[in-house]
Amino acid sequence: MKKIAILTGAGVSAESGISTFRDSDGLWEKYRIEDVATPEGFLRNPKLVTEFYNQRRKELLGTKPNAAHELIAKLEQGYDVTVITQNIDNLHERAGSTKVIHLHGELTKVCSSRNPDNPHFIKELKPENYDVDYREKAGDGSPIRPYVVWFGEAVPNIEVAADIVSDADIFVIIGTSLQVYPAAGLIDYVRHNVPIYVIDPKDVSNGTRGHNVILIQDVATRGMKQLYNLLMKE
Repeated sequence: MKKIAILTGAGVSAESGISTFRDSDGLWEKYRIEDVATPEGFLRNPKLVTEFYNQRRKELLGTKPNAAHELIAKLEQGYDVTVITQNIDNLHERAGSTKVIHLHGELTKVCSSRNPDNPHFIKELKPENYDVDYREKAGDGSPIRPYVVWFGEAVPNIEVAADIVSDADIFVIIGTSLQVYPAAGLIDYVRHNVPIYVIDPKDVSNGTRGHNVILIQDVATRGMKQLYNLLMKE
């Protein structure tokens, strides 16, 4: 069975109503990165940061996977598919994808602020507990924090993702600008002559020079429908 690695960014969830960060009306227009997405911001004002992510979780409750998420999951009927996502939502899992690697963490989890990647202190929140109190402590006694990779922090799953991409027979990029590193550097692990399908309304293929690239210039739902039909004919 052929292996497909799919790198997804904010564009795959935008049609579900998840706020993007980089567009003109995105979240960064309303919040400073330094305040809500850095360890320093959390130290300064844990209440603000906790409430920001509480709000993101409430937003998640009102959203559903879209056709792009569903078609990615459906590809598993003919391929060995691994999704590598920059998104912190759980829409891929809810759509039925069985192998999902989260590069930037998971919104529905909280962890220790002393050692965020210690699995003993990572806790999955149930929807009824999405409203976290910033005064709550993790299992090691440190303040609880979102299980999200903030700016300036290492991306623990990047090596796992690189291994998957280097072993893929097909690489797909959906809804990401290829400007955020280290995720954008995954393209360097694609083997020679492996086809790369890029789905995005904008031409983001500048970072793919030297590769076998097929650009589908459309939103994720329509672009993924084209790609699904193409791949399932093979």
